[in-house]
Amino acid sequence: MPTPSPAALPIRRLTPRDLAACADLSEDRGWPREEHKWGLLLSGGTGYGIDDPDGGLVTACVVTRYGPYEDPELAAIGMVLVAERHARQGVGRRLMRHVIEEAGPAPLTLHATAYGRPLYEELGFKVTGQAEMVRGMFTPGGSAPDVFTRPATAEDLAPVLRLDEEVFGVDRTHLITRLPAFADQLRVAEENGRIIGYAAAWPNMTTHVVGPLVARDTQTAKALVSSLAAHTDRPLRTDIDVRHEDLLSWLKERGLASVGFNAVMTHKIPALPGDWTRRFAPLTVAAG
Repeated sequence: MPTPSPAALPIRRLTPRDLAACADLSEDRGWPREEHKWGLLLSGGTGYGIDDPDGGLVTACVVTRYGPYEDPELAAIGMVLVAERHARQGVGRRLMRHVIEEAGPAPLTLHATAYGRPLYEELGFKVTGQAEMVRGMFTPGGSAPDVFTRPATAEDLAPVLRLDEEVFGVDRTHLITRLPAFADQLRVAEENGRIIGYAAAWPNMTTHVVGPLVARDTQTAKALVSSLAAHTDRPLRTDIDVRHEDLLSWLKERGLASVGFNAVMTHKIPALPGDWTRRFAPLTVAAG
């Protein structure tokens, strides 16, 4: 019997049991396997995909919902991938239309590469921001920011969640509470006993990704990055909102180089909620 067209195959929800297939799909498109990140996204979000009758996945993506599960206030779409052998057949468009329909009235966001942006614009997404990815070995130097940082403790979880919701604009407890197990480091910045910022560094292949990075101001953000860098021998990688020009310049002075840009896009809302002045980097661009 002939192999069915991908357009006729059913879209199903993925689970953590599909992690290896998702990593295989990443590898098929020349991306790193990123199994650690896929594990977080599939446990904290909802995966969607199409099974290939010949094995593996035709396509996949993950949607991370924030706020009440049944009535989310925001949903982030990430890791949109189509197997090379099924590319340019409308499979990605079909999957995205399905995800948008499933989201109902919930506002959507995603980080788009230049390659994916035309499809998302066709589907009604608008560019509302930009993030710059920087990567490299962090080299200490200059005067250290005069901000106290320390490893986070269990007692810090409640104030970190309050700060995160205030800055991010919606409740993402289900992801932030996974950080102690997901990240190799979780640190807070403190002033007079009050937490004024926090950041994590989590392993991704040969790097440590800095994210989330939430801070009262640029000096606090610098102090958190410096403290994370002091406790790893891996290169750092992070995605910084380009409006934080001072932080980006400082990171480049410290040895990180620009890798590329992603357009921040939204659907049904003119901009992301929350306070961008204190939101320096996402946990991962795949989760908004």
